Amino acid sequence: MSGAEKDVALLELPEPSSPGPGQILVAVEAAGVGPWDELLNGGSWDVGLRPPAALGVEGAGKVLAVGAGVTRFAVGDRVLAHEAPLPGGSGFWAERVLINADHAAACPPGLDAVHAAALPVNGLTAWQALEKLDLSPGRRLLITNGGGATGALAVQLAAAKGIEVTATASAGAAERLLGLGAREVVDYRDPSWSATLRGGFDAALIIATGTADAALPLVRDGGRLCSLTSDAPPEERGIRSWNLYVEPNAAQLVHMAEQAAAGALQQAPEPLPLSEGPAAFARVVSGRAGGKKIVLTQA
Repeated sequence: MSGAEKDVALLELPEPSSPGPGQILVAVEAAGVGPWDELLNGGSWDVGLRPPAALGVEGAGKVLAVGAGVTRFAVGDRVLAHEAPLPGGSGFWAERVLINADHAAACPPGLDAVHAAALPVNGLTAWQALEKLDLSPGRRLLITNGGGATGALAVQLAAAKGIEVTATASAGAAERLLGLGAREVVDYRDPSWSATLRGGFDAALIIATGTADAALPLVRDGGRLCSLTSDAPPEERGIRSWNLYVEPNAAQLVHMAEQAAAGALQQAPEPLPLSEGPAAFARVVSGRAGGKKIVLTQA
């Protein structure tokens, strides 16, 4: 990000400062790209960027230096993290990034940098939404946009808890989502998709913009609705309704990284070289990523 014009371009940036107390300096191996990066670029989500700066609030790499008081990591350790705010004023779409050690998770040996970098924001968002919905085994959950990066992880995490998941997705994603644990998949392109579903869901997780109003009537009285698209409808029939915004959480990230390394949490990231960052940004924010999670690499 180059400055007042908010252009996304390749830049030469100064080296981050040495890590202060509680911080680590990371040599970035891969960094995630998401629709939230448009919020960073426009200033709608203030994560402390100081232009000219690198975008990116998630990634994976190796520890280059540790600050005073850091005992969990040493130089050479592999880590992944979601970081916001960014203490160094610049993000993960760079060769090096300064982050808080408390927000980093150890990267298991079986998890490569691309898959590690794809996990933090989408994974934490899904985990925190399900934690907030607090559904017990056997409960029914509706997820809109189950085919996207966050939705697919939410499907897997919910199914692993014994929750019965119905997801909206493209017809082409149905087989994959059924394989990931969804009980039912409906085509979101069908304008009457909500009418085809049996209501009485215990909760709805809204990941597709504009689907909250269609999902709400499908939730039982006294149920719950969590929106990730900032459009939670007013509460009615005793249904609790709220918007959720992701927060860094190393403990949650450790659990998911271990599951991903063991093959229990599936992802399908699309790696691209860092030099294609501006083009990748344009694809993601314009909705042309085809549901793929794009990850920038240092290759």
